[in-house]
Amino acid sequence: MTARFARMLALALVCSARSATAQHGGGAESMTTTAPADARQFAFLVGQFELVVKPAATTLAARIHGVPKMVGTWKGWRIMDGFGYEDELRITDESGNPKSLSHATRYFDAQSKRWMTTGIDAYRGVVTSSTAEWKDNMMQTNSRGTDAEGKPYLSRSRFYDITPTSFKFRQDRSMDDGKTWKEGMLTIDAKRVAASVAR
Repeated sequence: MTARFARMLALALVCSARSATAQHGGGAESMTTTAPADARQFAFLVGQFELVVKPAATTLAARIHGVPKMVGTWKGWRIMDGFGYEDELRITDESGNPKSLSHATRYFDAQSKRWMTTGIDAYRGVVTSSTAEWKDNMMQTNSRGTDAEGKPYLSRSRFYDITPTSFKFRQDRSMDDGKTWKEGMLTIDAKRVAASVAR
């Protein structure tokens, strides 16, 4: 073994030891393994809900003939040792034809006191990020997205009128970076039909 190789080997072992120490105590950042109380703010989503879904009349046909009735299910459960929630929203027409399927993972960031959410629109292949905050007895969510024509928009949503067995959801949209809003682009009335769901 040459002297140069021996020095390189010794340096590698020291670096490995430092890395292991940093990962297992000895100067590593402290970890919190118990979710904070605020991480229960989305607990109202746990279980299975039946939905009445009301989209806004955005087309001429819908304005003349009315918006077709839509229904759906919303299922939610806790994940990550209580630090977050996962949920699935499925919307169909009255005949059961699929209209929307989305899946969200929600994580409570204790430092910012906000929820970080990643949502996937399965049928359209769109992934979005949003933030949410519990305020005035409702959960308020904000995100940015792109519509079917590729135009950017802002979205604000509210979970409100939350009870042990129900909640309401409303989504507004702005096409001019928040100067004006189209309110009630989507409203949902949700009633719990099961306290828990299989994942």
